Amino acid sequence: MAAASEAPGDPSPQDFVYGEEDFVLQGTGWGGEPGSALSRFDRALLEGWSDRMERGLFRYRLGPLPTRVLPGPMSLVAQLNVQRGTERRPPQAVLSLRQPFDPRAFNFTRMRPGEVLLRLRRAADEGGGGSGGAAAPDYLLVAINVSPLEQGHVLLLPEPGRGLPQALTAPLLRGGLEAALLSAHPGFRLGFNGLGACASLNHLHLHAFYLGRPLLVESAPAQPLCPARGLSLLRDVPAPAFLFYAACPAGLGALARDVCRAAEHLTDTGLAYNVFVTRGDPPEGAGAGAGRGLRVLLWARRPSFGAKAGAAFNVALCELAGYLPLPAAPLFRDITEAEALRAIREHLLPEPQLLRLGEDLARLLAG
Repeated sequence: MAAASEAPGDPSPQDFVYGEEDFVLQGTGWGGEPGSALSRFDRALLEGWSDRMERGLFRYRLGPLPTRVLPGPMSLVAQLNVQRGTERRPPQAVLSLRQPFDPRAFNFTRMRPGEVLLRLRRAADEGGGGSGGAAAPDYLLVAINVSPLEQGHVLLLPEPGRGLPQALTAPLLRGGLEAALLSAHPGFRLGFNGLGACASLNHLHLHAFYLGRPLLVESAPAQPLCPARGLSLLRDVPAPAFLFYAACPAGLGALARDVCRAAEHLTDTGLAYNVFVTRGDPPEGAGAGAGRGLRVLLWARRPSFGAKAGAAFNVALCELAGYLPLPAAPLFRDITEAEALRAIREHLLPEPQLLRLGEDLARLLAG
């Protein structure tokens, strides 16, 4: 990986090798103090992240952020982060859902080496494909997001030197799902912003971050669409979404493949998409009695190119999931659930179109 500038004393990434014995199958629930029992992965990530903060590798120093849950049935989590709103790198211009990678634009090959925390890879004797599903990539780089949302906000990068555009691949998603199982923190989430869906950089990556609050999308029950492929429709949440679910590690490869087949279908029909990964209840809800697995939400949306004039906040993967990082104190203080939901849902499909799309996806995955 080429570096834009290599400063003397920049730390080297830690080689983090893992196997299935490192997966935290049930994780820590919300009953105790979030983060009270961290995994080996959590400790490596958070210690490296704090080290880079002390070294001044971020655009700003991030302390505790004011956070509140908006009154209302959706339990939206609002958080004030003024510095991210003012000091992050301006998003790149995106003009197409299939825009090719541009090596002349800023990309992850230009990171300082010290921004990379971990080189995440499976043990050599574990392929991780399983039952025809997608295998994890040979390795993932875990790098700081220099304009962080929260403590521990990182990017997962599959071989940046390949110059892949921001179109989700099954190997990257499989690697992200495994990273989710490596964490014991109930608030470790991952997500993907596609082109035309608030992706700020056209170079393949996932976001991952810790948020110490539960979200409704983890527990809301869903309506089955294609039970054989684990596809449901999640309706009573801030932004209705297609829900995929895996109860155990053996299902991760097939889940990653199915999500990416669905996402590719959306692109083929001229729609943009966002993806969100979190631990959560089975689609039937908490009463199903099977413990918690991994929920993957796929949102279909009308494409949006460029910042919308007058918008109070961008609507990307966090906002769709019910987590609102807000750039201004008055907005944080005054925003209501109804106002936030109006801003979120204007990017989504009308319900009849969403239901027809769900039928299409069910046929696609069942075929």
